[in-house]
Amino acid sequence: MTTLFHDGNLLRAPAAEDRVTLDPDFGTRFMLFVDTEEEFDWNAPFRRTGHGVTALDGMARGQAYFSAAGVKPVYVTDYPVVDSDAAAELMGRWLADGAADIGAHLHPWVNPPHVEEVTAANSYVGFLPEAVERAKLEALCQRIAERFGARPIAYRAGRYGVGPNSARLLEEAGFRLDSSVRSRFDYGGQHGPDFRGLPQYPYWAGPGRRLVELPLSTAFAGLLRGGGERLYRAAQLMGPMAGALARTGMLSRIPLTPEGIDAQEAIAAIDALLGEGVPVLNFSFHSPTLEPGHTPYVRDEADRTAFYGWWDAVLDHLDRRNVRPATLDAFLNAVQPRGQACQAA
Repeated sequence: MTTLFHDGNLLRAPAAEDRVTLDPDFGTRFMLFVDTEEEFDWNAPFRRTGHGVTALDGMARGQAYFSAAGVKPVYVTDYPVVDSDAAAELMGRWLADGAADIGAHLHPWVNPPHVEEVTAANSYVGFLPEAVERAKLEALCQRIAERFGARPIAYRAGRYGVGPNSARLLEEAGFRLDSSVRSRFDYGGQHGPDFRGLPQYPYWAGPGRRLVELPLSTAFAGLLRGGGERLYRAAQLMGPMAGALARTGMLSRIPLTPEGIDAQEAIAAIDALLGEGVPVLNFSFHSPTLEPGHTPYVRDEADRTAFYGWWDAVLDHLDRRNVRPATLDAFLNAVQPRGQACQAA
């Protein structure tokens, strides 16, 4: 098989031969990644101080809910959380019980070494100098290893902020899976990455192709969904057109998250992604959402009740569609060696 050079950069669309092949017995599954982070004012400028790690009762309630539902979350965890004795003790119990996995989540403004200026642009760790990104990643990995006895193998950059060096640095640090690519979103206007045109399916990344990228799941739904990303981009350039298409049910972009997405929208997105043949649906939310008052999505107890109602409806629908939960280990074990599909052909 003749291949063109591709450096495995997470900002570039993968080569066709880098699409991951899964064991046929794996079927179509879903996974849950929780961005486990400190509480801070989302409307204020980024700061190294002034945050808290207090939403532990909410996290415990959430973990009990997902455990009862047969879901094993991957808590991708940032430095302030893993540095908290109370949070580390709580999550360590879940890990020891086999009820959860712990990954890494990097917010550069609160992750040592503190060498960069705190700005909006510098909130995307992948766009910091390579040496700074490497040092911050290593500090986080070491702290997780100290707390939980092993280095993490799953990663999501805070603010989805991977950059041109990230895949190589993740490979060097021993990661096996990244879930930072938010396909169908563009953060270029906020100094961040542009993920437009990247796939929904898992694929090999990094220069050594030792890293699996599992993108966050986002669907286009509505009567015009066949136009996909190209039509959505065109509508965005026409000012209010994108909003009008969404309101009339013609075309909307729906990420798989309970944050700002209602249950019926999420169900439509699930069906659209299954129709595309996406093998792994990747759900996510932020851990402070589990406790009222920390994010715009759960402001009070009524919102928290609605949050769990969302999950009741979505999990019921997944069950009806025969989409079962997958653990981190089950997914990685189902990944076939790169090139196997080409050899078989």
